[in-house]
Amino acid sequence: MQLVGMLDSPYVRRAAISLRLLGVPFAHRSLSVFSTFAQFRDINPVVKAPTLVCDDATVLMDSTLIIDHAQALSGRSLVPADPAQRLRDLRLTGLALAACEKTVQIVYEHNLRPAEKLHQPWVDRVRSQLVAAYAGLEAELAAQPLSAQQETMTQAGVSSAVAWSFTQLMLPELISAQDFPVLAAHAAQAERLPVFLDTPQV
Repeated sequence: MQLVGMLDSPYVRRAAISLRLLGVPFAHRSLSVFSTFAQFRDINPVVKAPTLVCDDATVLMDSTLIIDHAQALSGRSLVPADPAQRLRDLRLTGLALAACEKTVQIVYEHNLRPAEKLHQPWVDRVRSQLVAAYAGLEAELAAQPLSAQQETMTQAGVSSAVAWSFTQLMLPELISAQDFPVLAAHAAQAERLPVFLDTPQV
């Protein structure tokens, strides 16, 4: 299988880390949806990262669907089986993915939209959503920490760490580790794991 996309995308990175945690072998093709658009389009006309090219040549996209497929292949899940724990893990994963989405929106607003067309009320709204996502994660992790050990890490643990590292890479001036110390500590611990070190975002 081939996982296509740049690891500076939190969606590509969470998929790559999850596949490695699940023990699903794959080759990584570091193609950009911007600088190598034509090459990416030859693989997936939608040009969406991550894209997974399966062994039977099926092209699958969206990190959550790719991870779901990998779990089916491995016979394991990164989401707890207990219903209450599963619900919490899904909630935290949703908050982490919201943080990724809002970070991307702010970056695109500043880097892709012409400066004279930047709409500050929209940027302020997205920023408030980003802060709310991280505030929710901080409160949840303060009440009950997530595992940052490779053997016991759940999808919420992966996604929270990946999201935090991505925002710190792209928007460190907006989201301070001092305001979210528990989440920052979780991400720092996760980033020292071999599976994270082997899947660097830069």
